[in-house]
Amino acid sequence: MEENLTLDEVLAKYTGGPDEGVFTDGSAHPNPGEGGWGAVYVVGGEVVDQAHGAEAHTTNNRMELTALIAGYDLVPEGTATTVHTDSRLCVDTITKWAPGWERQGWRRKGGDVQNLDLVKALYARASSRPEIELVWIRAHDGSRWNEYADSLSTAYRRARL
Repeated sequence: MEENLTLDEVLAKYTGGPDEGVFTDGSAHPNPGEGGWGAVYVVGGEVVDQAHGAEAHTTNNRMELTALIAGYDLVPEGTATTVHTDSRLCVDTITKWAPGWERQGWRRKGGDVQNLDLVKALYARASSRPEIELVWIRAHDGSRWNEYADSLSTAYRRARL
């Protein structure tokens, strides 16, 4: 359940979950509709870097992929870390399906690959950064930094972060 909390409210309310890595989230309200994305890079429980943005007309899947691209870009080259996303679709897309789609000329048996521009960009980053592991994290289970990424992704709907 989305709470639409500010960053300060998230930090005051949540303490659980991993305290290292990159955490990403994307949203659209309604879906499709206005959307946002957020990514935060955390080391030792402290924010090292973060990014967020919004688009006037998009989908939640496009925003999830955009957040992941930004998340990879937050990590210095050669730095090993884990990128967390609450989108199983994104994890499966990059870790299971994209290698085959690439071999088949970016086609899949059922037709076109959805959001191909973003899938290609994220897959290129993931392929060139073997020191980064992409993993799924449960949404809205009290993980501080996943909730923080969610707050970044919905910032466009609030007057302040």
